[in-house]
Amino acid sequence: MEFEFASETTIRLSIFAGVFVIMAIAEALWPRKKRTQPRFSRWFTNIGIVVIDSIAVRIIFPVVAVGVAQYATSKGWGLLNLIALPFWLKVLISAVLMDMAIYWQHVVSHKVPILWRVHRVHHADRDIDVSTGTRFHPIEIVLSMLYKFVIIILVGPAAMGVFLFEVLLNGSAMFNHANVRLPLGVDKVVRMLFVTPDMHRVHHSFHKDETDSNYGFNLAIWDRIFGTYIDQPRDGHEEMVIGMKKFQSDKPTNIIWCLLLPFK
Repeated sequence: MEFEFASETTIRLSIFAGVFVIMAIAEALWPRKKRTQPRFSRWFTNIGIVVIDSIAVRIIFPVVAVGVAQYATSKGWGLLNLIALPFWLKVLISAVLMDMAIYWQHVVSHKVPILWRVHRVHHADRDIDVSTGTRFHPIEIVLSMLYKFVIIILVGPAAMGVFLFEVLLNGSAMFNHANVRLPLGVDKVVRMLFVTPDMHRVHHSFHKDETDSNYGFNLAIWDRIFGTYIDQPRDGHEEMVIGMKKFQSDKPTNIIWCLLLPFK
C-alpha cells in the first residue's frame, strides 16, 4: 500500500510538472491576452500557495482520495460497489461522476457566501495563466478533500477511476487556465467535450454574470446540461478585465494578502 501511494505521488507530480512547463512555454509563444501584472510576483504567490496547500493536505490527511476509494471498495461502500460492472466501465463511470461532483462543488462555492469568501482568492488574480490553476486557498483545498471523501464513500468509485480523475483534474486546471491562443477551429471542436482556455477565461471575467458561468474544469458537458454555459465574453478575450472589481490593484499578487483574504 505504501509503495502504491508513493508511486501515485510520483506520477501525479511528474504529470503536474510536465503540463505546467508545456503550458508555460505555450502561453509564452502564443499568448491570448496581454498581462496586467508582473509575472514573477504573481507566480511567486500562486506557486507559493500550492506549496502551502500540499503541506496542509499532507499534515491533515493520513490518506488521499485514492486510499479512501480503496477502503470503500474493501468495505463494499457506495453505489458502484453494489453493481456488477466490467472494470474498465467502472473506471470510466467513476471518473465521469467525480468530474460532475467537482462541477457542483464549484457552483456551490460561488453561491454560498462563506465558501465564496474562500474561493474568491482564486478569482482575485488579475491575470489568468497556467499558475492560476494552482491558486486555491488552503482552507478550500482541505474542504475540497473532505468533500471528495464524502462523494467517494457515497458513489463507491474504482480507485483507478479516482486516480485518473485526479490526474485529469490537475492537468486540465492548468490547461484551461493557460493564457494560450488556440486556433478558433480547434477551440470549437475541443470544447464540445473538454473545457478550453477560451471557455474557462469567461469564468474569470469581472462581470458577475460571466463569473457565474462555465464552472467546469475538465468535461465541458456539465455547463451545457445545467444551463451555465456562456460561449464568449462580452468584451472579447483581449479587452476583458480579469479578476474582481474591488480588487483591481497590486494586492492580489501578495501571498500574505491572499492567505488573509477569507477573513477580511
